[in-house]
Amino acid sequence: MFGPGTFSIWHWLIVLAVVVLLFGGGGKISRIMGDFGSGLKAFKKSVKDEEAAEAEKRKLEGDRLASETPKEETVKG
Repeated sequence: MFGPGTFSIWHWLIVLAVVVLLFGGGGKISRIMGDFGSGLKAFKKSVKDEEAAEAEKRKLEGDRLASETPKEETVKG
């Protein structure tokens, strides 16, 4: 039924999906890509903020440990 060089139903469904995405309406692709870009930008910002918060936490923890360490006293004599 389907010999070499012919398209199966799955090939036609994929082609139809691409055609609908490309020609399905004015600005759909640009809107989809804009939403994707906004989501990616928000993700990068949240990762950056999380790394900054983690670095600040490590700095504060180091400062706290340094302040709790007893200092050596020298004996004058």
